[in-house]
Amino acid sequence: MAAPGSPEPGAAPRIAAVVLAAGRSTRAGDVNKLTALIDGVPMVACAVARIRSSRADPVIVVTGHQAEAVRAALAEAGVTFTDNPDYARGMATSIAAGIKALPDGLDGALICLGDMPGIEAAEIDRLVAAFDPSGGAAICIPVAGGRRGNPVLFAARFFNELKALEGDSGAKAVIAAHADMVAEVPMEGSGTLIDLDTQEAIARFPGSQVS
Repeated sequence: MAAPGSPEPGAAPRIAAVVLAAGRSTRAGDVNKLTALIDGVPMVACAVARIRSSRADPVIVVTGHQAEAVRAALAEAGVTFTDNPDYARGMATSIAAGIKALPDGLDGALICLGDMPGIEAAEIDRLVAAFDPSGGAAICIPVAGGRRGNPVLFAARFFNELKALEGDSGAKAVIAAHADMVAEVPMEGSGTLIDLDTQEAIARFPGSQVS
């Protein structure tokens, strides 16, 4: 029998995705980066479509700032929404809200960013394939060009720690506390490195309609 928080031997792991889409986009000025158009589609919808094409299921989207606009952008995306009324206190509150909204019985969850429209389903699936909580790969981090990126996959054993996070540093504290359980997963492209935080970054992205 598998240890708690580990998939049964030979069974595919049950992995959900938590998409952080609650932030105020302060670095993007007057633009809500998540609803900026990429090839005519809201950025957050581009990212979620890639995530939905991966092995991750279910997909939980955490809303906060301009929640109605984000929900409208994802009206046909087939996701579950959860609201974070404390989003202004930092990213950690959105991670906690997303983890709290997960169903029981999961082996792990991906913490994904809503401003990464270049992420590929294959990159997410590579993280899931590397996931092995009993073999030292309980936290899987994508690495491209020598840099760590996103999303990060956490085993269910870390859910309580993720729910207790505070501040705006994301889940770095959990990763640092369990360095011996981290697996760096090589990626061929740069999709796991590119998050569009500023108007300039959005404007440079292929298909962007921000000028």
